[in-house]
Amino acid sequence: MADTPFPSKIEKFEIQAYKKPKDFKALTETHVPFSGSPQRHPYDDEKILLITDPFSSNTTYYEFKNKDIDYLEELSNIVDIRGKAITMVRIWIRKLSVGIRCAPFIVEDIQTIKTD
Repeated sequence: MADTPFPSKIEKFEIQAYKKPKDFKALTETHVPFSGSPQRHPYDDEKILLITDPFSSNTTYYEFKNKDIDYLEELSNIVDIRGKAITMVRIWIRKLSVGIRCAPFIVEDIQTIKTD
């Protein structure tokens, strides 16, 4: 397990206030929910990163434009064994918006099959 959540050098994303939708059924028809820990984008203030499992060593993250988020729900925080709490949210992204899903991995040597 990693000591710090991925990505480690990004400041915590301050949650903005979003208006509660009047009709959740309409929201589910026009938006898709994504859950995770919101983090500031490292160089673009108009985007956020959403870390799906911040305490895992094998996690993925999403990148979305802020303008594509129409609703945000705060979820229960998660806490590691050292007592560090991470904010978790569910964001509702407009359908047909462009998002990026990234799954970092460590590059290792591949084993070649020897043929004699």
